[in-house]
Amino acid sequence: MSAPLPPSPPPDTVVKNRFLGFLIWQSITSTTIFFLFKAFTCLSLQENASLSSSKAYFLAQLFVSIFVFLTFQLSQLLFSAALAAVSSPKPFPFASPLQILTALIRFLFASGGDTGDFHRRLKVSVGFILFLTTTTASGLASLVSVFGSSFGLVEDGDMMRLIWRVGFRGFVIGLVYGLFYVYKKRWILEFPIIQRPPFFRFKMGLPSAIKNALKLSSAAHLISAVLLMFLPEPFNSHMTTGKFFSEQIIIYIGSFLVFLCWELSHHLHQVVYTKRFIFAPPKGSAAAETNPSEPLLEALEESPPGTLPLYLAYLDLCMVCENNVDTWRRAAVFEETSETYKRVIAVCLTPLEQLTCILGEALEGGSVDKGYHLSCQLQSPLETLNSKYCEAFRNFQQYSWCARSAAALTARSYKEDRYGVAQLSGSNATVISTLLSCLLAVEASMGKKTNLQPLNQFIGPANIKWATMNVGRRDVLMAKKKSGPVHSESFAMSDVLRTSIYIIVSTFQNEMISSAKSGLLEKDWIISSKPSFGTHELLQQKLRLFLDFQAS
Repeated sequence: MSAPLPPSPPPDTVVKNRFLGFLIWQSITSTTIFFLFKAFTCLSLQENASLSSSKAYFLAQLFVSIFVFLTFQLSQLLFSAALAAVSSPKPFPFASPLQILTALIRFLFASGGDTGDFHRRLKVSVGFILFLTTTTASGLASLVSVFGSSFGLVEDGDMMRLIWRVGFRGFVIGLVYGLFYVYKKRWILEFPIIQRPPFFRFKMGLPSAIKNALKLSSAAHLISAVLLMFLPEPFNSHMTTGKFFSEQIIIYIGSFLVFLCWELSHHLHQVVYTKRFIFAPPKGSAAAETNPSEPLLEALEESPPGTLPLYLAYLDLCMVCENNVDTWRRAAVFEETSETYKRVIAVCLTPLEQLTCILGEALEGGSVDKGYHLSCQLQSPLETLNSKYCEAFRNFQQYSWCARSAAALTARSYKEDRYGVAQLSGSNATVISTLLSCLLAVEASMGKKTNLQPLNQFIGPANIKWATMNVGRRDVLMAKKKSGPVHSESFAMSDVLRTSIYIIVSTFQNEMISSAKSGLLEKDWIISSKPSFGTHELLQQKLRLFLDFQAS
């Protein structure tokens, strides 16, 4: 691991520092690619070396070369700034053209105003439009600047036509890349499962970046060539077959160069922004001895929802709970007053409880989005329900870290909790109950039955029968397709929750078996208050399935 870091800066400073670092490294990569391309171009034009005998011509070429280099760098910086502005760790919803048209009709003919949710969607849509505008401008400037020093080798009559054609094709490749970037949701920050050094991650992504640049440059080159055929003068001009193919090859190389710079910028942005940040004072300092968990808890409790500092804080917490890298930080969580432990568990379980409530309301049919009455009326009940599930699982990465952190910390408390704060504070029962309720809600959203049939080994001395749950519009759920992003995210979330519960059950298996034999399983491991989803009997039966390793 790296050397101890200085005291943790504010979350806003963390984002600014990463943005500046991303711009610096992006400038280095784009400069390297630009000069390699220019060196290759100069070697291929040695037959025109006689033109450079004039000193005035040499100075003019030097001035043009500096100008086009600065133009290329500014276009790349413009693209990088737009990429950083539109990126987000959370997939925010955006307003579709139908929703924008509906809102406009309501604004003109209805008295009611738009909801805050629509304003957020509209803001995201405007951001995407600005991003598309930036990519088209960057593509135009980049492709023109790549061939800027070569325009002087063309006759005066053809130079303006060539500039028009190159500029138009740069505009098209920028538009194609922007649409591809938004459609594929590449603006979402993807945190790696295993944190590796940044240089190693960047090196491992180079083959993929080159491959994507080749594919995108081929598609954009073909699209721009087809569109160019339908444009009048001065875009089109009659030329010989040799010049035509030479121009196509040169423009293809230039478009590949631009796409490669963009792909490397995208990959570098992912590497820099998703790198782990340690929210802790240096080990051995006074702050580390007194309250080492406060910077992390401040970031978890005070960062706005869906922001990068919040995701970095949850990533840091998950690594502290699961790994043995910073054992001194995890040991500080189990301090004698139990306040730190309860705060950590609270920030982990609150998002899971919110997910459970959202899914429960959608299952019961009680959650209705009133912001889009007219647009929702044009959708079928199944589409409306699927949209609600998409909204619920947008924070999947955060939910996953929360479940894993809570489970790992509960399991670690079995051996590392010297004061017994986890058990005495009742956090163990709260963690198990929250994970079980969330799992039941997720499985119900997938169409699985939540009213499990009572097995013989689950019937107590009083021959108790388990309660049957009412999940509202169950017929709609059963008809829901099990393909697409909604079901895949539900399946992934249920897998994370089951794994987290099994981690706790495997650690406390002997204690749970003893409680089950004495009839105290529900009292020791299920909360006494009403669960977020399901009933006490259902949670107890589900826990017994995990205890027998039969939950799937």
